[in-house]
Amino acid sequence: MKITLDTKFMGSSGMITLRDAVGQLKAQDLACTVAGDKVGAKARMFAECVERGFTPLRSEIMAACYVAERDAVTESFERGLITRGELEQTQLALSRRFLGST
Repeated sequence: MKITLDTKFMGSSGMITLRDAVGQLKAQDLACTVAGDKVGAKARMFAECVERGFTPLRSEIMAACYVAERDAVTESFERGLITRGELEQTQLALSRRFLGST
């Protein structure tokens, strides 16, 4: 199947073309902003990975994975999908897996 701007797919409001979806996103001027604390956490993780001897590319990937997983579990807790105990257990597991700490 060839995908073009006129390809239709099911959007949240029903069928829409890719062209219309892109136009709607542009109309909303969806800028990507990242909070400073998120960037700082990722930078610390990256630096620690490099210090542990990983290549810069692998360190970047590991840092991105760590931040994404940490943010996902925090959001799950904030939405009431997991308990505080599950949050803390997952954060501890992330620290062990990525930082090698307890």
